[in-house]
Amino acid sequence: MLSKRFGRMAVGAFAGAMLMAAAACGGSGGGTTSSAQPSGAASSEAPKSGALKVGLAFDVGGRGDKSFNDSAYAGLEKAKSELNADIKDLSPKADGSDRGALLQQLADAGYNPIIAVGFAYGDDVKKVAAEYPEVQFAIVDSASNAANVTGLQFAEEQGSYLAGVVAALKTKSNHVGFVGGVETDLIKKFEAGFLAGVKATNPKVKIDTKYLTPDGDFSGFKSPDKGKVAADKMYQDGADIVYHAAGDSGQGVFQAAAAAKKKAIGVDSDQRQTVDAALQPVIMTSMLKRVDVGVFEYIKAFQGGAKGGSNTVYDLKVDGVGLATTGGEIDDIKDKIDAAKQKIISGEIQVPTKP
Repeated sequence: MLSKRFGRMAVGAFAGAMLMAAAACGGSGGGTTSSAQPSGAASSEAPKSGALKVGLAFDVGGRGDKSFNDSAYAGLEKAKSELNADIKDLSPKADGSDRGALLQQLADAGYNPIIAVGFAYGDDVKKVAAEYPEVQFAIVDSASNAANVTGLQFAEEQGSYLAGVVAALKTKSNHVGFVGGVETDLIKKFEAGFLAGVKATNPKVKIDTKYLTPDGDFSGFKSPDKGKVAADKMYQDGADIVYHAAGDSGQGVFQAAAAAKKKAIGVDSDQRQTVDAALQPVIMTSMLKRVDVGVFEYIKAFQGGAKGGSNTVYDLKVDGVGLATTGGEIDDIKDKIDAAKQKIISGEIQVPTKP
């Protein structure tokens, strides 16, 4: 099988991979984890301009979700404009059943590196990376599981803590809500941080929590109707701010907020800049998860000769997570947000990752 794989690789990509392998200093799956830093050191073996071919496979929802996937695509586009990369992106079926096939399709077409967007790619990345040892892979929201795989991870709980601080300071009814797309360990990190931020700021605030689908059913990330129903109930019960970590389903949360004349907090991207104009006023802030930065920096590090086998964590220290300020609705509490941020960075506040 391996010889056939090599036969299908373009000569330029093959040569580039071999040069980088010669310069590699080794590594193994599940290697060290470090806080994100600027891109890897330059290497004389880096591909020549125009030789960089980067493939990206989206999570369920694909490009156009105005959230997680679109943030990843922004990093890919930046690689195209700033690194002269030849890029290609693919979206999975609604049930995600073809994730592995997408990775294989990109590898067969000579793309190297290949980035998988979302933890659900974990098993597929491990399998395909073993079939294509000459190709470097990265997976967003999961740890490295092979010598040629880099884990791009984020401290979602830290950014969500700040979102909780905002909700606790801005609520007028002392009642807020959290809508999670799928009840996974990853989304529970968002919930845990949000709950901790709210409770630390104002323990009198009531918090409603609702997950749209159970673990394993990823339709919860692409069901705006379910998001709207969940948020409608929270607003009817007295919540005046709802924070979502639900992918495309968050559009339903915003629709519910608009109908109730209440507020919402977006996620991943600065959603006040991406949603329809009619919904923009309901988004007081968004918890930024800089997947765009992670994707771009990984590609740049690959171009400089970096190899897989380890994880990079994007946290508050490197602005890998944070809050959007579009609209100016949280400008008046900036000092309190900054104070909480500095306490997290210093370690004075340890944000939980489980509710």
